[in-house]
Amino acid sequence: MKVVLEHLTKRFPNRNKKIKEDVIAVNDFNFEIPDGKLIGLLGPSGCGKSTTLNLISGLEMPTEGRVYFGDTDVTDLPPEKRGVGLVFQSYALYPHLSVEQNIMFPLGNLKGEEKLTKQQMKDKALEAAKLVQIDGLMDRRPGELSGGQQQRVAIARALVKMPKVLLLDEPLSNLDARLRLATREEISRIQHETGITTIFVTHDQEEAMSISDLIVVMKDGAVHQIGKPQEVYDDPVNMFVAKFLGTPPINIFKGNVKNGRLYIGDEAVMDVKADDGEVYVGIRPEGFILSDKGPFSCKLKSVEVMGRDTSIVSTHPACENVTIRSIVDAEDAKSCPTDVVRFELRPSKVHLFDVKTEERIRF
Repeated sequence: MKVVLEHLTKRFPNRNKKIKEDVIAVNDFNFEIPDGKLIGLLGPSGCGKSTTLNLISGLEMPTEGRVYFGDTDVTDLPPEKRGVGLVFQSYALYPHLSVEQNIMFPLGNLKGEEKLTKQQMKDKALEAAKLVQIDGLMDRRPGELSGGQQQRVAIARALVKMPKVLLLDEPLSNLDARLRLATREEISRIQHETGITTIFVTHDQEEAMSISDLIVVMKDGAVHQIGKPQEVYDDPVNMFVAKFLGTPPINIFKGNVKNGRLYIGDEAVMDVKADDGEVYVGIRPEGFILSDKGPFSCKLKSVEVMGRDTSIVSTHPACENVTIRSIVDAEDAKSCPTDVVRFELRPSKVHLFDVKTEERIRF
């Protein structure tokens, strides 16, 4: 089921009575979510991700705009008639019910022709439990399960009615690092097996990039960029997107373009085809190449060995970051100097941004 968001806007009254303007949580969101894809809504806290999800589910009504499931306008339909499955950050399981009863619960509300017998409900609950691999825990209660198992119960409950659209609102936030990794892999597997259009909200860019077919990067209620995860990482439209994606984060410097040369400080670090003037220079951690004769020099702070790769931590007076992190091959780092490190730069990993608008400058 494709989902179309058309000029979707949501305003809330400002709680500060001294400010008359409404708070715009979602601002003119336009996007067509392809059928059967997993979409990551990504951005910092307060950017409008969860509000967008609530508008799609029907838990919130838009101030302006429309929501379509396929060719059907569902904007005015209540949540229970939209055919959505919801999984929240908190599992919201009924503690006095068994796993089986928790999964079956949505089926008990079906009426008319959709009404099921008790055995049919049990069969569907078992089918959903097998999908998330908890079919051996059906008699347990939520208090007897780990956090990861409880989250799987919540996902199974959302899937048991085979919704048209599955909505996940930061479902991994309450899990430890190892469980987060395992559970996000499970979500990806389940989505591919069912083919249900899935919208996954998170502030963790690694989660979104690892399992999403497309990511939507948001800030202050507005969409900044939509695309495949690697394409957005490699080709950010502005400095916000470049800074938000990437671990370690992109290194930002104050620079200048003069006569087709890019300068950081007093050093001409590479050739560029851009207009002369001040720019922000973003260099991805993997964009540095250790070289004794490299044009860009930094003061070495430390070397962190990470197995296959090595992180060289350095400083530079033109850098916005407290430290510069450069990811280089562990073999190359063996001959790293002890005071000043010199680098060549990979052009594909260097981005220029306008100092006023922070929009990307192509070169």
